[in-house]
Amino acid sequence: MLKGRKFGDKVSEKEKQKGTEREKQGLKMAVSVKTPKSVALPTEASPMPYKVGAPSSAPGSIYSAILNRNHAVIDAKRLKSFTELRDKYYHKKVLFEDPLFPADDSSLFYTQKLPITFEWRRPPEICESPQFIVGGANRTDICQGDLGDCWLLAAIACLTLNEKLLYRVIPPDQSFTENYAGIFHFQFWRYGDWVDVIVDDRIPTFNNQLVFTKSAERNEFWSALLEKAYAKLHGSYEALKGGNTTEAMEDFTGGVTEFYDMKDIPKDLYKIMRKALERGSLMGCSIDDTLGYTTPSGELGPIIDKMLTDAEKSKLEETPSGALVPARFETRTATGLVKGHAYSVTGVEECKKGEQKETRIRLVRLRNPWGQVEWNGPWSDNSKEWLSISKAEKEKLQQQNAEDGEFWMSFDDFKKNFTKIEICNLTPDALEDDKIHKWTVSVNEGRWVRGCSAGGCRNYPDTFWTNPQYRLRLLEEDDDPDDNEVACSFVVALMQKNRRKDRKLGANLFTIGFSIYEVPKEMHGNKQHMQKDFFLYNASKARCKSYINLREVTQRFRLPPGEYIIVPSTYEPHQEGEFILRVFSEKRNLSEEIENRIEADNPVPEKPKKKKEKPIVFVSDRANVNREIEQEEYEEEKKNRKQDIKKPAPASAGEESEEDKQFRTIFQQIAGEDMEITANELKNVLNRVVAKHQELKTEGFTLESCRSMIALMDTDGSGKLNLQEFRHLWNKIKQWQGTFKHYDTDMSGTISSYEMRNAVNDAGFRLNNQLYDIITMRYADENMNIDFDSFICCLVRLEGMFRAFHAFDKDGDGLIRLNVLEWLQLTMYA
Repeated sequence: MLKGRKFGDKVSEKEKQKGTEREKQGLKMAVSVKTPKSVALPTEASPMPYKVGAPSSAPGSIYSAILNRNHAVIDAKRLKSFTELRDKYYHKKVLFEDPLFPADDSSLFYTQKLPITFEWRRPPEICESPQFIVGGANRTDICQGDLGDCWLLAAIACLTLNEKLLYRVIPPDQSFTENYAGIFHFQFWRYGDWVDVIVDDRIPTFNNQLVFTKSAERNEFWSALLEKAYAKLHGSYEALKGGNTTEAMEDFTGGVTEFYDMKDIPKDLYKIMRKALERGSLMGCSIDDTLGYTTPSGELGPIIDKMLTDAEKSKLEETPSGALVPARFETRTATGLVKGHAYSVTGVEECKKGEQKETRIRLVRLRNPWGQVEWNGPWSDNSKEWLSISKAEKEKLQQQNAEDGEFWMSFDDFKKNFTKIEICNLTPDALEDDKIHKWTVSVNEGRWVRGCSAGGCRNYPDTFWTNPQYRLRLLEEDDDPDDNEVACSFVVALMQKNRRKDRKLGANLFTIGFSIYEVPKEMHGNKQHMQKDFFLYNASKARCKSYINLREVTQRFRLPPGEYIIVPSTYEPHQEGEFILRVFSEKRNLSEEIENRIEADNPVPEKPKKKKEKPIVFVSDRANVNREIEQEEYEEEKKNRKQDIKKPAPASAGEESEEDKQFRTIFQQIAGEDMEITANELKNVLNRVVAKHQELKTEGFTLESCRSMIALMDTDGSGKLNLQEFRHLWNKIKQWQGTFKHYDTDMSGTISSYEMRNAVNDAGFRLNNQLYDIITMRYADENMNIDFDSFICCLVRLEGMFRAFHAFDKDGDGLIRLNVLEWLQLTMYA
């Protein structure tokens, strides 16, 4: 098979020749119950960012192929890397124009059209001698413009404190002179991958001034272009209005954020903050506010803010503090601080006050992204407190009397005035020093599917158990000499995906959270999905403090070594979305999604393994293989019936039982002389029988359903069912009818799609979460119910596909190999 190749790889003539030979032989496909990785090749105009480093963590399975098979093919060109595109346009002497983020209103706002017109200009058109970075990128290069994205700018300011992190996000080999082609790129962490986002350098201006983020230096443009790349990542500039500093911090580092409420802070918060900065962590803080507001600090701020506010009316957005208040609510206090506004924490220091060495003052340095409006209390730029420390101490603190938005304040005043602090701890791949403590990280991706795995929180016991479940094994206790407790420290982070990008489609953040359950020792190693009863009779061992509508919910825990189950969920059931679950621990841990092993109860008798033969090509060949299987199953059924039903006397060898004779007589009346029934005849006989069962409340089987039954049960390739095939189908339907009645508890003639998991299991099939999701999408109605016809059709298909797979799996290794003809025959006649 053709292997996936990285973006930008070239194909040699030798490989092309091999590929042609493969095409002549027929495209081969490996079908497996395992989930293989794959690499896609989008177009040059693909909306997917260029992925850096590791391959995508998105599922590369048949399941994802099913979900993506209807996507339109846009172009045949490969996605090109930044270097390829820059060189291409540079040599053509043409400036790059990004077709995916055009210089028009569609990239600005999606709720309303702006009443004024912006002019998109390139930096050389704005000023003379534009520079990407002037004298190094630092926190004073960031000044907020006319967009409510202070949360993003506060994170950028924090980023400038760590040069290694900064230049991972902002590759430094870019300029307006050398190889300039109007193209720039930036790298962001995106749900487990680092992605490269390419933009052109056309920036919105009004009266030749940048409308959004700008630098204090008029000819410096890295911060404006970084904001543009981040806006492209989320679909528009408007998508950046209102947010949490932690969101951008994590997108810049791949780290995990912890929140501290100033009403309930640990005693050693100052020590925690100082150590965090020493480790390269990013920090932000904010003041909750529900009164008044100010608009962004720019000439057009009031106009843009009013436009977006009028469009949203009462829509609430998340603020840096995590409280749900309108993003525009920013109130200035008498001391110069701004409520509902994001600040960067850029320094935590201790200095000697006066001549007495024992008198030391703890200080915190903060920065307002506006680049102005500072704290005017003690230890502000011109306060008298600075007279009490030496010149050397001032130099150490880099104290300046300038209106640049940065200021110092005492730690005590910091605690009194701010309400929340956010610390983004870095993952191992973001830390710059091997000597620094590193986290162990495990990452899992998942999704909540309405009607199947979107079960809601513990308040909904009938569906809670259907949520995705993740087995966590804590293997080693912490190394803490001052702690006699045997426990493992770890942080769980649950993040919902793409909600900001999908705002223009009406998406809002779900209220999410998670619970942690201890696995009993007798169930250790059991990888089966936990059932409803487990959660009814076992209390959670730990859980997040509250469910909240933020992009990510995090919580730190300490639990003894052992096995646990993490259940992430939305607060209410039936809410569909994707998420990523990360576990960070000081010591080794293992986490994985609990997936049932895919199997059926004896779909075919066990047979000795033998070497794979020539691939089966025709449906009739498949039928020949299945005949032997059918005969063995038939004999097994007869044997079981003889054990269950008492007979006056055993039938002699080769003689039919009385029941068999009656069944044959009825079948002959329906089938006629050829002793085979068509789809229409099958429909008539089945519907005559189910009509007697009024409790099923079914209108009967459709002709298409009966055609599918024949296709899947036909073992001789005739397109009809003979006596033996019909008997097998009939016995199965009777068995499955009992299963359906058991789960139709309200006698409505339907079963809930959430109960389908148990019903399928009782019918003899063990499937994984992806297959249950597919069954729900395929067979459930708009009310997430499955009627009798759909239920039987689903089980017939499962039965037939399991039998077909085993027919092809000659050596029993769980893998089959099909060419395109075989694949189409197998799937079309089903």
